[in-house]
Amino acid sequence: MSASTVTRPPASTPTAKPAPRRRPLRPARVVLHLFLGAVAVGWLFPILWAVLTSLRSYAYTAANGYVSFGGWTFDNYVTAWQTAEFGKHFLNSVYITVPAVLLTLFLASCVAFVIARFSWKLNIVLLGLFTAANLLPQQSLLIPLFRIFTEVPLPEFMSDSELLYDSYWGLILVNVAFQCGFCVFVLSNYMKALPRDLYEAAMVDGASIWRQYWQVTMPLCRPALAALATLEVTWIYNEFFWATVLMRTGDKFPVTSSLNNLRGEFFTDNNLVSAGSVLVAIPTLVIFFLLQKQFVKGLTLGASKG
Repeated sequence: MSASTVTRPPASTPTAKPAPRRRPLRPARVVLHLFLGAVAVGWLFPILWAVLTSLRSYAYTAANGYVSFGGWTFDNYVTAWQTAEFGKHFLNSVYITVPAVLLTLFLASCVAFVIARFSWKLNIVLLGLFTAANLLPQQSLLIPLFRIFTEVPLPEFMSDSELLYDSYWGLILVNVAFQCGFCVFVLSNYMKALPRDLYEAAMVDGASIWRQYWQVTMPLCRPALAALATLEVTWIYNEFFWATVLMRTGDKFPVTSSLNNLRGEFFTDNNLVSAGSVLVAIPTLVIFFLLQKQFVKGLTLGASKG
C-alpha cells in the first residue's frame, strides 16, 4: 500500500508595492514652492533677527553694525530680566490673562448656547451684534472708556486706587469685552452642528436648560474651547495698548508693558530690548506647543463629514 504524497502549493511571496510615482516638476509648482519659501522666510525673519540681535553685545554692533557676526553674549538676557523685573510682571500677566480667558470662554459659551439652541426673532441680530463688535477699532473707544474707568468706584480690597482705573479688574473687563464677540461667533457655529437628538433625549430624561448646557453641550465643545483658549491666551497675554492706557502704577503692569522699562530717556539699547522681547514671547510659544494637538483638532472640526 503506497501512501499518497500530498504536495502543497508554494507559499505565495508578497508582492512588493509599486513605488509611488513622483509628480512631474512643472513650472507652476516650482513657482508655488518658491513663493511659499519666500513667505516662510519673510515670516520668520523678524523672530530670527530678534534672537540674533539679543545674543550680541551693543558695543560690538555699535562698532561693526547690525549686519555682522560676532560679540556673542547672554548678558542681555540677564540684564533685561533684572532691569524690567520680569519675574514680578509675569505674575501680573497671569493675574490678568487667566481670569480674562476663563471669563471670556464662559460668557461666550453661554451666549453661543442661546443662539444655537433656541430660535427666536432676535437670534441673528444678537449674533450680528457680538460679531460687529470685533469690527470696531479699539482706539476709537479710548476717551470714553478712560473717563468711565476713572469714575467707576471699586472696594479697596479690589483696587488700591478704589477705582476701576489702575486695577487688574479693569484690564480683565476690557479684554473680556473685546474678545467675547469672536468666541461667540466660533462657538455658536460649532454648537449648531451638534445633533438636536441629544437635546431631545436630554429633555425626555428631564434635564433642565442648565444641565443641557453644562453636561451635554460643554463636554462636546472641548476641542473648540481648547483652540479658542490657545488663541485667547496669546491675544490677551500680548495685549499692550490698554495696559499702558488704563494703568498708572508701574508695579501692576503686565509683562508686555514692562518692556518700556528697557528704554532709556535719551538712548535705547536695541540688543537689550530684543532680549526682553524674546523672554516675553517664550510663554506663548510654550503654551502653543503644549496645546498644539488640541488647537489643530479644534481648527479642523467640521472640515470633513462622514
